[in-house]
Amino acid sequence: LFLLVCRLKSSVSFLARPDRPSLAYHKLKGRHPGVVFLPGLNSNMNGQKAAALEDFCNSLGHAFIRFDYTGCGSSDGKFEECTVGKWRKDVLSILDELTDGPQILVGSSLGGWLMLHAAIARPDKVAALVGVAVAADHLVTSFKKLPIEAQKAIEEKGEWKFPTKHNEEGYYSLTYDFIREAENHCVLNSPIPITCPIRLIHGMKDDVVPWQISMQVADRVLSKDVDVILRKTGQHQMSEKEDKKLLVNTVDDLIDKLATLA
Repeated sequence: LFLLVCRLKSSVSFLARPDRPSLAYHKLKGRHPGVVFLPGLNSNMNGQKAAALEDFCNSLGHAFIRFDYTGCGSSDGKFEECTVGKWRKDVLSILDELTDGPQILVGSSLGGWLMLHAAIARPDKVAALVGVAVAADHLVTSFKKLPIEAQKAIEEKGEWKFPTKHNEEGYYSLTYDFIREAENHCVLNSPIPITCPIRLIHGMKDDVVPWQISMQVADRVLSKDVDVILRKTGQHQMSEKEDKKLLVNTVDDLIDKLATLA
């Protein structure tokens, strides 16, 4: 374990940006299409799915990048000051500065929402998408489902304690401004102008992001080449051995597909 920790720590690079915080990333050189992993909310690039994908790309000789958003993991910046818009720009910085040639984006939870934005903004670069428990619009939708009194209280206090099982406090603290800003990035209210192949993996036992969101994304995107893979016993993290195998196989199939299309 100690060796692994050293390996992860020692190999982190930083993408310096003139007007924004530096982003921590780890990059494997290799051939096209490259694979870029987008982590979830309050997660980082050292998760099990990122590691499984990196090992897989390494074995195939494909390029791979994992990174931390501003204010998360090893990247600079303060989490409290982050917005969906800023994280969207982080993804575009990584794509623009660190990748060349076609890329397959793999987005987990919030990362799945951001990958949709990246595909809309960089259609020439993003060749395919793989979503794992895609959380498109989820924070906004969850907020709007709260009783009006609760929404008002959050607005007055300026803070929303968004419940989670994934940390000791039992909640993530998000500002009211974060929610307001996130509304500008909702994608499910109208057709989503993405035409590349898309694979959406979702666990039906996901108690964080309902699997129906993946169905809505599939319905909304303009692409005809869309598969939704529902795993009956899958949880939100999708990091069981079989889940990771499914993820890797899905990426593998897309790499083959893109090779034949090319």
